[in-house]
Amino acid sequence: MTRSYNVAILGATGAVGNRIIEQLEQATIPVNHVKLLASSRSAGKQLMVSNTPVTVEEATPDSFAGVDLVLASAGGAVSKALLPAAVKQGAVCVDNTSAFRMAPMVPLVVPEVNRASLKKHHGIIANPNCSTIQMVVALAPLQQAFGLKQVIVSTYQAASGAGQQALNELYAETQQHLDQQPMTANIFPTKGDAQHHPLAFNLLPQIDVFEDDGYSHEEWKMIHETKKIMCGEMNDPAIKVTATCVRVPVAIGHGESVYIDTGDPTVTAADLRRVLSKAPGVVVLDDPSNQVYPQPLTAEGHRETYVGRIRPDSENPGCFNMWIVADNLLKGAAWNTVQIAECLVADHLL
Repeated sequence: MTRSYNVAILGATGAVGNRIIEQLEQATIPVNHVKLLASSRSAGKQLMVSNTPVTVEEATPDSFAGVDLVLASAGGAVSKALLPAAVKQGAVCVDNTSAFRMAPMVPLVVPEVNRASLKKHHGIIANPNCSTIQMVVALAPLQQAFGLKQVIVSTYQAASGAGQQALNELYAETQQHLDQQPMTANIFPTKGDAQHHPLAFNLLPQIDVFEDDGYSHEEWKMIHETKKIMCGEMNDPAIKVTATCVRVPVAIGHGESVYIDTGDPTVTAADLRRVLSKAPGVVVLDDPSNQVYPQPLTAEGHRETYVGRIRPDSENPGCFNMWIVADNLLKGAAWNTVQIAECLVADHLL
């Protein structure tokens, strides 16, 4: 007899939480019951789950009795406060925040890349940063096939990566600008900073706060998460990684210009296309002569990671440029979270 699972979605009313519900409805996980959890402000609202209205409950440490699986996307502070209590009550938690990503005993997982690390979990599995996920989906098969010495990435990250309020602010600023009114900025580049800049008709080379070395925390995350996922340790020197992260006035879909050094001067762009065309979760869109290449509008609403503009660095054999795009709310968040849960069920790790 197939076992079914009681699932709690923490942060159910947010942009990612709504998509977790949608992805769970389409997943292979046998679900017995779904509990929707959010802040006290959202308690009492009703959301549809598999065509059935479900009332949102206030999330507390006592919310997880009888829950087998928690899918969390309610912010790092909430995850730190509540997920240890969920684990004590017997649940396995997949967390879509930064709260536990760098904890040594917590697997940081992209199923196409390091599914085997799920076997080492102690009740909490971390979902990586959205910009990291799509990049490693494309880079891991190349690392396996040819080797990988260095990664240089510049991101073009959508407004929705900062949440629904941030996306609403972009829409409002756009209308204000079109109406020839001053744009009101309260969130970007990052909500906690003393100063804010409009994103509409603009580019912001800051995502999250700045570290002492001049890198933003988003850039720090891309560097160290990539190393942890692909090499097993956040400071592993096997791959050199550097990043510049930029917020752009796009609603959904992160773009990334990625430069890699394979260390093998005999590798060709055709070799990369051949490997990527067979890689799980990857769609190659690479026909520049016909203007075929990945775009945010291409990726929106899809689970796959799209790769194109694959071309060699003509002055450095074995080095290549490519363009990577994915829906940051799906593969970058909700789908990767549910995909991890599917793997936990399939591998009997719940």
